[in-house]
Amino acid sequence: MYLGGLGRSGTTLLERLLGELPGVVPLGEVVHLWDRGVLAEELCGCGSAFPACPFWRQVGERAFGGWRNELAERMILLRGRIDRTRRIVRIEHPDLPEYARAYRRLYDAAGAPVVIDSSKHASLACCLLASGVDLRVVHVVRDPRAVAHSWGRTVPRPEDGRPMTRWGPARTALHWSAQNTALELLPGRGARVTRVRYEDLLARPGETLRTLAVRLGLPEPELPFLEGRTAWLGPSHTASGNPMRFHVGRVELRRDDAWRSALPDAHRRVVNALTWPLRARYGYWGVVR
Repeated sequence: MYLGGLGRSGTTLLERLLGELPGVVPLGEVVHLWDRGVLAEELCGCGSAFPACPFWRQVGERAFGGWRNELAERMILLRGRIDRTRRIVRIEHPDLPEYARAYRRLYDAAGAPVVIDSSKHASLACCLLASGVDLRVVHVVRDPRAVAHSWGRTVPRPEDGRPMTRWGPARTALHWSAQNTALELLPGRGARVTRVRYEDLLARPGETLRTLAVRLGLPEPELPFLEGRTAWLGPSHTASGNPMRFHVGRVELRRDDAWRSALPDAHRRVVNALTWPLRARYGYWGVVR
């Protein structure tokens, strides 16, 4: 399963919830595994440094005979050549089979019926689809005004305490429109795509998870980790992603609607102007209830 969408749209939360289903293993944002995991040796979601994590050490041995800096550097180079949003219309490239083959080997080495890659970018999904990878895409969307508010906040990275990247409202709105537009093209590439709104996930988490499980071909789950809008999360081995990937224990599934009062009117007008066609398509024309 591939989770697509712009960052701060709820993909990490959805991945963690899906990761509690039997037979499903969440891997985090695999597109960043090469630089943040292999080269920078950042923390796995379990809290261990990437090279010390038994899960990832086993995956590396199965897929590549061990993690090597040369492999990571090659994948980063290929990503710059191939895996770009602007190349989606013509994703073909002589090195595409090599690039996609590494992901396929990594997914297979995870040893689960279903693995989740929450890399988000439509371009990577296109690369995998073009190479014949069996991919089911979950397109996660969130009100762009809430996304803009989130991108404007200062959030420290648990790995090192440094602030995560911040974007202004115009940049966020343009990326929101570009990434969601790119994801809208995937059905035309043969992808099976299910759209999930962040707001609907939090309003009806059980219904949303059961629907996705059925579309994955899994038995309808009983969801023992979910009690109404409270979820209980176990440890996960996610290579990169939102700080929530480290959370273990109770999570209250409530929407963060701080943007309604905290997003300045000028920023709201910018976001509204730059996102209105897709915003209306996804049901964000007025105030979301």
